[in-house]
Amino acid sequence: MPTEKEPVGSGIADPGPLGLAAFALTTFLLSAKNAGWTHGTDAWLGYAFFYGGAVQLLAGMWEFRNRNTFGATAFSTYGAFWLGLGFYAKFVAPAAKPDQIANDEGWILLAFAIVNLYLLIASTRLNTALFAVFLTLQATEVVLFIGAFATNDSITKIGGYIGVLTAVVAWYTSFAIVFNSVSGREVLKLGRPLVAPGT
Repeated sequence: MPTEKEPVGSGIADPGPLGLAAFALTTFLLSAKNAGWTHGTDAWLGYAFFYGGAVQLLAGMWEFRNRNTFGATAFSTYGAFWLGLGFYAKFVAPAAKPDQIANDEGWILLAFAIVNLYLLIASTRLNTALFAVFLTLQATEVVLFIGAFATNDSITKIGGYIGVLTAVVAWYTSFAIVFNSVSGREVLKLGRPLVAPGT
């Protein structure tokens, strides 16, 4: 995620595009399952541990070194989200009843929707693309926790569709940062902050 200010002598590249790509791919895989598009096993699970989880957590740690408080908090939070969700799906859910799983997932998603809300508010001071990532993610989490608490597959499918949109927006943001970096100039727009910093 874009830094709030240029890192001074950090000696490392911007970890933001990597974190966004890891988030996007894992979100896409799970959302495709929630939308009812896939007919295999839990393909998202391994990537929840390694790409969305471990890689995104590493991106968060590198953002700490870059003194990017927002990026460090966001990537570390969602890296831990994927690791935790993967652990739950692999080791807890198999021994639980369907209504217990739905209730658990509802509370997990509600908790992360609360965290995401303040990240969404903070993202208004960064750029439009990043705001769009957190806005679509907020909608995804809200619809999914409603679907979980209501045990309503139709609502969950809608959450899956919005989740796919979230992944696409995150992929675009990641790609724009990478492409602009290798181009040496801004080719793909990220947009201005919705709220000017310092106001």
